[in-house]
Amino acid sequence: MLRTRIITALVLLAVLLPALFYADPTPFGIVALVMIAAAAWEWGRLNQMGQAGACALALVAAALCAAMWQVGWLVRPSLTLWTLAGGAWVLAAVLLIRGGVPGWAPIPRLLRILGGLLALCLAWLAVVQARVIGIGFLLSVLTLVWMADIGAYAAGRSFGRRKLAPAISPGKSWEGVYGGAVGVLLLAAGWVLVDGPAGNNLFSRLWTGMPWLMPLAVLFLCAMSVVGDLVESLIKRSAGVKDSSGLLPGHGGVLDRVDALLPTLPLAMMLYCVVA
Repeated sequence: MLRTRIITALVLLAVLLPALFYADPTPFGIVALVMIAAAAWEWGRLNQMGQAGACALALVAAALCAAMWQVGWLVRPSLTLWTLAGGAWVLAAVLLIRGGVPGWAPIPRLLRILGGLLALCLAWLAVVQARVIGIGFLLSVLTLVWMADIGAYAAGRSFGRRKLAPAISPGKSWEGVYGGAVGVLLLAAGWVLVDGPAGNNLFSRLWTGMPWLMPLAVLFLCAMSVVGDLVESLIKRSAGVKDSSGLLPGHGGVLDRVDALLPTLPLAMMLYCVVA
């Protein structure tokens, strides 16, 4: 299993890194589009669409992303759009987590499918807009989510006692959440110190635009990354599966790897628009 995980990770890095660091953001946009289409296929299967329906959903997701690309949305971040998307994520997450696993199935299937499709397409738009802003900006958002996960894992393993949401994700603890929060605060402070207040990254932009709110904004994004993970865990439990798919051997599915990014990316773009 470990060897499989390593091989899969190396293959992903071999594809993602050249696309990420290429001067033109087009290759990265294409790679991200393929991943979102794969995630849409997984979403269809999690909602009992069948193979043909799931493939159709993947094609619809790819077509919607391509349409947003064609009309020029990649270079036009919109405060209105990202505020609405971020607000919808916060509201939906509160309702879903309050309802727990039993509350997922009663939601009309069409609403679940369309809601997931919209969330995936907006995540694609957000990640490619972040790449257009700059490699450093995108990496700062990605590393925030990674640090929240790493800090939560380390603190949870060492100090975890109080369960965060045992009916949804028994492995998560409040101590893990606090560890992730400390990690992202240290990451943000270190990035601003190294890159400077004028650096083209999320943390420097927040520090320059609203220094008194920057720690709260970073903690909010950290919390929403946890929420994204919890929401996907809730949905998988309702569907009775451990992983969203087996597309990434040793790592589960694409949704398993991007769940924390789905709410965080739109909210990061909202904050960017506020301070830009």
